[in-house]
Amino acid sequence: MLALGIDPGTANTGYGIVRSDRAESLKLVECGVIRTRPRAPLASRLAEIYDGVTQLIARHRPDALSVEDVFYSRNVRTTVVLGHARGVILLAGHQASLEIHEYPPAEIKKAVVGSGSATKEQVQYMLTRLLRLKAVPQPSDAADGVAAALAYIMSSRLPSAATAMRASSDRADRGRRDAAVARAMARLAARHAATEDEQTS
Repeated sequence: MLALGIDPGTANTGYGIVRSDRAESLKLVECGVIRTRPRAPLASRLAEIYDGVTQLIARHRPDALSVEDVFYSRNVRTTVVLGHARGVILLAGHQASLEIHEYPPAEIKKAVVGSGSATKEQVQYMLTRLLRLKAVPQPSDAADGVAAALAYIMSSRLPSAATAMRASSDRADRGRRDAAVARAMARLAARHAATEDEQTS
């Protein structure tokens, strides 16, 4: 499985590409940022983000696109502009027929760290542990993109974990049933032996 994670931004759009193999080991393939020209009109910056994402998709051919959901800022304009950036990112993923998932920041933190209230430093620490990195991906926007990719991979593993738990529960149930049958058979054998003893005497 190859996941492309995106942290949308009009100035810097962070991205991370993470691979998960059949042994469930994780590997960071690439990470970085798509930078736009600071003084360019919004339409031009959105085009640059779109082009950057489509190039990433064409180069790596990921199986899924994981995008951080809108962070609702007190500044309404900031929220609206981020929504535009997310729009072109989702469009690029849709046109490439990718499986698309959107995660609020708290869900990404929970998937990576185990707590939706984790700090940025805790998330970055877990990135280095899970991906066996010597240092945190830089800049921080790139680390956020990597976290988004990990959120998809870690979440997709939950069904397999649930299946394993169910299989373990089924084995335990079978073991209890087998033990109950064995005890019942032992009681029947004991009663049969007792009956034969009475008849003999």
